[in-house]
Amino acid sequence: MTDYDEFLRSHPAYATTHAIDTLRAADYARLEAQDQVYLDFTGGGLHAASQVQQHALLLSEQVLGNPHSVNPSSMEMTRRVESARAGVLAYFNGTGEYTAIFTLNASGALKLVGESYPFAPGARLLLATDNHNSVNGIREFARHRGANVSYAPLTRPDLRLDLPAMQALLAQRDATQPNLLAFPAQSNFSGVKHPLALVAQAQAAGWQVLLDAAAFVPTNRLDLRAVPADFVAMSFYKMFGYPTGVGCLLVRNDALKTLRRPWFGGGTVNFATVQGQMHVLSGGEAGFEDGTLNYLSIPAVEIGLNHLQQVGMETIQTRVHCLTDWLITTLLALQHSNGRPLVRLYGPANMKERGGTVTMNFYDPKGHLLDYRRIEELASLERISLRTGCFCNPGAGETAEDLSEDDMCAGIADIGPEINLQRFLHAMQQRGGKSAGAIRVSTGIASNFADVQRFVRFAAGFKDQTALTVGTVSFDIASCRVVRDGG
Repeated sequence: MTDYDEFLRSHPAYATTHAIDTLRAADYARLEAQDQVYLDFTGGGLHAASQVQQHALLLSEQVLGNPHSVNPSSMEMTRRVESARAGVLAYFNGTGEYTAIFTLNASGALKLVGESYPFAPGARLLLATDNHNSVNGIREFARHRGANVSYAPLTRPDLRLDLPAMQALLAQRDATQPNLLAFPAQSNFSGVKHPLALVAQAQAAGWQVLLDAAAFVPTNRLDLRAVPADFVAMSFYKMFGYPTGVGCLLVRNDALKTLRRPWFGGGTVNFATVQGQMHVLSGGEAGFEDGTLNYLSIPAVEIGLNHLQQVGMETIQTRVHCLTDWLITTLLALQHSNGRPLVRLYGPANMKERGGTVTMNFYDPKGHLLDYRRIEELASLERISLRTGCFCNPGAGETAEDLSEDDMCAGIADIGPEINLQRFLHAMQQRGGKSAGAIRVSTGIASNFADVQRFVRFAAGFKDQTALTVGTVSFDIASCRVVRDGG
């Protein structure tokens, strides 16, 4: 019996997803053609060939101009932008209750909330420790305006929200001031799905809620009637790979009234005067869509949403669930000859309330950490695309590795203004072998059993190996420059 046969016996639901194999052969054939294993769906989705073909056909057949006018090409472009906007609202069941604001990406959507939210002395911003840096960055707007900023901790080892601590922090609000809670629907670090019931609970306690849905919506349906967050941020390339450069902020219409923009620019005003030195901001989404939209790419969003609907979110979920469950179980079973585990997993060791993101580190037979950067180099030689670093989520990583405030302050003090992730990693290794980063693999719409099996075989190749036999990274720690650590 083959590994695949055993997999099907233990995960019979996978057989219901065979339509994805047909889809992969037609729309993602480049994976086999280039002998590539793509396990970075949390970093970015893979586009289907048909998405690009449909979009290219549209662009080749239509005359489309800047939508800020009433000439024929502009009007046609406006129609297609508004069709995409309506499609987004319908997909998330927010029609009539929400406004869809197109942005450059999820980070742009989050920045809109941060800069426009009415933070003031006495107001509170409550953040989950498990947050992308684009959410963490909102604290700078809050602090600048005198608001209180606090973090809700995570439990170890599962890296779930500490709900009793969260409830205690929610109770500290000032009822006379605005209060904002921000957390991810799904962690881009651990794959944990945080409880969406927290949205309504926080709102009932007098808070508005910002939900980072970027890692959640590629493999889960978000129904805004059931989860009525005040603000929801996402990037479409995370969902279906193409286009890049288009994100969205979904805002409850009543919450939109609380935002006050500190800036205006082209396309955001109904009237502006130099002599009178005043302006009138446009209503609705227009007041938040700065300058000229990425208008030629926006129709591709509707094409991508249609692609997901044709595949079916339940089918995608089932496949991701089966593959990730097998991957976790098999990785945790890997051992060195002396019985020590080869892999340390961060986050849940089962599929209860978790998605297709699996984060880990490799250890040698004596329990010493193998450098994740070298692991990535070796994976690349095997044509396996994975991601390493802290994934722009320092809070989850610090909790996972039990890095204390003292550890962080000491590392910062030792390195000084030239600090970056690589230098900090080196400093933490000197302070007891702790890691400041990890290896992340993630499954998605085009994944199959062969992909995860190939990664497991790659991981198993480190059995009984040490840092000496594995080798070192191909660049010098002391001279390295800042490395972008994309989420």
